[in-house]
Amino acid sequence: MSTEEFVWRELVVQRLRERDRKECQNFKEIIVQNNRLIDHVAQLKSDNLKLSVENEQLRNAVSTGGTGPNVAMATLEKKLLAQQEELTDLHKRKGEHSQMIVDLNLKVEQQKKLLNEKEHSLYKLQTVNNSLRAEVQLFHSSLDELKKLNTTLLDEHTALQLAFSSLEDKMRHIQDENRSLLDRLMRYKSKDADKLNEENESIIRKRSAKLKRDLEDAVREPNSAVNQSVPAAGGTPLHRNSSPAQFGGGATVSDDEFDEASINGAMEALGLDDEEYINARFTAGETSHDLRRSIDTMKAAGYLGQPNPTNILMKFEAHENESHAVRWSPVGRMVATGGADRKVKLWDIGKGSYCLRKSATEPRAVLSGSSAGINSVDFDSTGSYVLGTSNDYGARVWTVMDNRLRHTLTGHSGKVMTAKYVQEPIKVVTGSHDRTLKIWDLRSIACIETKFAGSSCNDLCTTDSLGSTIISGHYDKKIRFWDIRTEKQADDVLMPAKITSLDLSKDCNYLICSVRDDTIKLLDLRKNQVISTFSNENFKISCDFARAAFNSVATKIACGSADGTIYIWNVNGFLETTLKGHSSAVNAVSWSPNSNSLASVGKSKRCIIYSDS
Repeated sequence: MSTEEFVWRELVVQRLRERDRKECQNFKEIIVQNNRLIDHVAQLKSDNLKLSVENEQLRNAVSTGGTGPNVAMATLEKKLLAQQEELTDLHKRKGEHSQMIVDLNLKVEQQKKLLNEKEHSLYKLQTVNNSLRAEVQLFHSSLDELKKLNTTLLDEHTALQLAFSSLEDKMRHIQDENRSLLDRLMRYKSKDADKLNEENESIIRKRSAKLKRDLEDAVREPNSAVNQSVPAAGGTPLHRNSSPAQFGGGATVSDDEFDEASINGAMEALGLDDEEYINARFTAGETSHDLRRSIDTMKAAGYLGQPNPTNILMKFEAHENESHAVRWSPVGRMVATGGADRKVKLWDIGKGSYCLRKSATEPRAVLSGSSAGINSVDFDSTGSYVLGTSNDYGARVWTVMDNRLRHTLTGHSGKVMTAKYVQEPIKVVTGSHDRTLKIWDLRSIACIETKFAGSSCNDLCTTDSLGSTIISGHYDKKIRFWDIRTEKQADDVLMPAKITSLDLSKDCNYLICSVRDDTIKLLDLRKNQVISTFSNENFKISCDFARAAFNSVATKIACGSADGTIYIWNVNGFLETTLKGHSSAVNAVSWSPNSNSLASVGKSKRCIIYSDS
């Protein structure tokens, strides 16, 4: 017999004894009293018998006569009557006690049934307890195994941590070597640039000498076609041997008095382009500052620059909801738009009356994959990839050729407002509302560096194809400069209000910044200061991500207003024209890099293409 079975039997016996003790203890006094009553009844029966005998004897004595016995008999009859009454009372009490015994027996039966039920429940609970003890033992064994496995994993983690630390040290060493190599490369490039500049200067000097000789030869030839008069602003002929500020007979005319016919006629007669015209005036004795001021004045007047796009070439519904972003492809006539309907769409922009008549246009491709509205779109320099940012905290890269989603960049904790290529096509920088900028390696689809700006980023741009400097505009009114080669941050530029967009000229010397105080600032990055401010009494920035843009030659600035009008300023500071067509606020504009066309989108879901023809 096992120890467990012995304990079980002892427990049952002990509980039975306890039950008997509890159930008998309650009725012990009743049983004792009942026994006493039974003994008393037996005693009374014997006394009654004796009295009956004595009564018979007395009756016999009375029957035989005598007065004395009659008195005794009367006394005995009274005594007998009292005894009979007492006996009747005792029988009554006996019946009551018998009924109590019956009731108690019923209670005992009920208690026995309850005890059986409890014993059955106890058996079931003991069975469950045994199964639970078996499970506990199994869990104890599993816990021991897990502890051993945890110890093994901790040892492996320690080993991997050591290996990671070693690899991280190697990576830092390689990064240091990479930086040193980049510095050497930049020094070599600087030397090459210096040599190239020297060669260009020698070529320019030779060309200037040649032009001087040609001008002198033209002056000597009395019947030369170049020496013929070209009408100037005041009717005075312009000769090849005179500067554009000096006209025949010694008359002097300011640069502002040029008209298009005189300038174009003089340059066409001489066969010169802009730079050759400057060199020719340089040989005539003017300073380089005066020459550049003169050519800038002519370009500002629209004589040497592109005309303004004033005609609506195309008008179509770009998205199902509000349109947020637009960007021209650097190659071909294609526009990418992004909107609140979570899609990026590509549109072929044609020419001709057919496009003007066409009221609705089908997109060339619809790029899907985003789970929230699109905030910005951009192309790489070859026009092969489209980069889009979204409110779902991510950025995505699609290929233009097959319209497939190639990369999804997730890691920001706020909506991503802007993204640009750096060191294309292998790296991308993104700016987000989570107050960080992240640099992504598209080969590993991983974030390789995080810049903590301390304020929400609304837009950014990069200075060159290597992405050596990143410029970001923020909610806290600051423009921040990040040098990713040295990991140093240059001095911030503080604006009067929060910044909605940035755009950089192709030569990386000038930056425009749209500010929420309804102005656009022009910064000279060589001086790192604002040199001009563009505004108008009717011009209002439409939203916190409204985009302004340079044209392809950085001579004009366009930006949409909250009233649906597009304003175009000349970089010299004056407003050239305004474009109508939108019925609600304009969110973004983009100049075509290959033609004098302007694309715009706004809250009315409509995209409008403006052209100069």
